[in-house]
Amino acid sequence: MTRRIFLSIMTAAGVALLAALLLILGVIQSAFTQRYRQQFRDEAAYAAAGLETGGVEFLRSLSSASSRITLIDQDGTVLYDSAGTEHAENHSQRQEVQQALENGSGESSRYSATLSERTYNYALRLEDGRVLRISAGDFTMISVLRTLAKPLILIVVTVVLLSLFLASKLTRSIVRPINQMDPEHPDKTKIYTELTPLLDRLSSQSGQIDEQIRELRRKQQEFAAITENMQEGFLILDRDTNVLSYNTSALRLLGADDAVLGQSVLKLNASRSFRHAVERSIAGEHYERTMNHDDCHYHLIANPVHQEEEIIGAVLIILDVTEKDQRENLRREFTANVSHELKTPLTSISGFAEIILSGLAKPEDITHFASNIYAEAQRLITLVGDIIKLSQMDENSIPVGKEPVDLREIADSVRERLAHEAAKKHITLAVHGSHETVSGVPQILDEMVLNLCDNAIKYNVEGGRVDITVSRDPRGAVFLSVADTGIGIPQSDRERVFERFYRVDKSHSKAIGGTGLGLSIVHRIMELSGGRIEVASQPQQGSSFTVYLPLNQKGA
Repeated sequence: MTRRIFLSIMTAAGVALLAALLLILGVIQSAFTQRYRQQFRDEAAYAAAGLETGGVEFLRSLSSASSRITLIDQDGTVLYDSAGTEHAENHSQRQEVQQALENGSGESSRYSATLSERTYNYALRLEDGRVLRISAGDFTMISVLRTLAKPLILIVVTVVLLSLFLASKLTRSIVRPINQMDPEHPDKTKIYTELTPLLDRLSSQSGQIDEQIRELRRKQQEFAAITENMQEGFLILDRDTNVLSYNTSALRLLGADDAVLGQSVLKLNASRSFRHAVERSIAGEHYERTMNHDDCHYHLIANPVHQEEEIIGAVLIILDVTEKDQRENLRREFTANVSHELKTPLTSISGFAEIILSGLAKPEDITHFASNIYAEAQRLITLVGDIIKLSQMDENSIPVGKEPVDLREIADSVRERLAHEAAKKHITLAVHGSHETVSGVPQILDEMVLNLCDNAIKYNVEGGRVDITVSRDPRGAVFLSVADTGIGIPQSDRERVFERFYRVDKSHSKAIGGTGLGLSIVHRIMELSGGRIEVASQPQQGSSFTVYLPLNQKGA
């Protein structure tokens, strides 16, 4: 700050000095110019009077190195020039000559090639009509500077040195009181009245800081209260495994009493896994372990505490994972369902293969058995594929980056891929509607349309029809509808058709190779895409599945 104030003062002084010099030089130039030109007029009158009596010889006697005397005839011819007439031009067009011929006198200022400088020219008309002109170097700012160079340099140096001294002293006098200001009590320091708003603001900010400190303390107390009442427990240990801090949940989960501060945490739980976790964390390792206690499941997380690359203790976090294990049980139920669904085709494959292997099958029946094995294998592959797709979507491990997708192009592609399957049952598979762009992932949207159409073909009647329509409803929403003329869905089953492994007609589904996961996949895709699906159906008349998808922002 001191340097900035010093530079500011010096800059102001420099600007003021420059302005003063320019003003003084201007005044000097103006005064000297007037005096200089009046002298010229007097000299011209004196020379004219002498010319009347003494002729040109009088002009020769007046010639000097500083001025040029020229006698000009009425037609502009130079009759005499102190600089020589050998190369003298006609002067009838000179401004000062024209003014003298018209008004009796004239003057001008211009650059002279003869004298090689800017000159002042004064012309006086004589009684016989001739013109007498006197020329000399003009009194300009440059000439003033040349004349006054040494005094000006002395003045500038003196002023600069004096400014440096005064600026340094003034800067110290300004900064010293500010440096002596009490930052703890700025409102009690009255240095400059100009600083009063700043000091008042500092005082206000000081109050705000105090308030923020109180707020932090309050939040700290709130955090302590929250941690004290949360279900998860934590303990802070030193490097000797002694308890430095804890919460009530930790004591509850470990089955300890309140007298644990300063005691070894290993006294709270003597299990091998607990001891192993504590020892490894103190040794500098991250360690996690699940423990069982009183029909509950706990997850122990142990982390070392470092300070300047030295281990000074450890932090233990105890999480109640009983609910998580319950979810795992639900997952196991799903696995059991999957196992049950996989068992049937595997049993059939194994049975047919065993008959062939034992040699009990007649040669003419081997092809039939092989065909059955192939059909069951394909059913198994389809089931496994559907399970993998659902698992990927549940784990969000499939691409979710959305982009503009032409729904009609997907429908046309699916129709071409399923044309052979439809032809087997003599089913007409048609696509209607317009090209509509939606926002979604092309792969999963294709999977959705494929599952809907495949389902419509499988559960259709011989010679039936499947219509795929891409369009917009009256509200402008883009939809895709897959309508069939199949067996339909009873009212009681419509709410459950999207459940995994749920079949309306299990026997019929088995006959056609259904996995019970197709519509579950469609429903999950709708969730990922941000759309919705509607079902309309009548038993023995057919079903219609309509999906509504979000518009593409650029294409909408």
